Amino acid sequence: MVEKVFKNLRWLGHDAFLLRAGGKIIYFDPFQLGPGLPPADIICISHAHYDHCSPADVLAIQHPSTLIVTEVQAAAKLKGKIITLVPGERCEAEGITIETVPAYNTNKQFHPQSNGWLGFILTVDGVRVYHAGDTDYISEMNNIRADIALLPVSGTYVMTAEEAAQAALAIEPKIAVPMHYGAIVGTNDDAKRFAAALADKVRVEILGRG
Repeated sequence: MVEKVFKNLRWLGHDAFLLRAGGKIIYFDPFQLGPGLPPADIICISHAHYDHCSPADVLAIQHPSTLIVTEVQAAAKLKGKIITLVPGERCEAEGITIETVPAYNTNKQFHPQSNGWLGFILTVDGVRVYHAGDTDYISEMNNIRADIALLPVSGTYVMTAEEAAQAALAIEPKIAVPMHYGAIVGTNDDAKRFAAALADKVRVEILGRG
């Protein structure tokens, strides 16, 4: 089932993903979306920064029944059907369990822990998909269990490729996918360094933007 869910995961650039699972269309952090994308059933938005909470991109995939799951600062920028959560909470939406986990910086100030910004773990078709949001390698990751882990790798605002590899080793996903590169900051080299650091330890899939 992990392979089936993974095959229905598309990287849309930066931290944005489209997941078709459980008969639903789910987006994470839609930003700089291309044309022709399907309307969303659920949109998960990790925090209020413009490259994660983009009202114009949300509007492009939103319809009246779309559920947005996010934190309070991002919610203030958006309209529609919205649930706000803090780290450590969960909700059920469209038959999908959504858990929130912390996402914050430990050695920089772009994403303070006090903001209560989010990572997400969605359980779809029995598979746990973790979208880490903008974060460093934090101690809470030692308690996260996920089958598919989407992890930022660019450094600067988030953890480096090497730190992300440490996070993957702690989480032990069946598949790790690098993100947070190729747009605002970071390059393909960051994704390749992440994969190299996990060679023969964790399966890494570098997705093409699509």
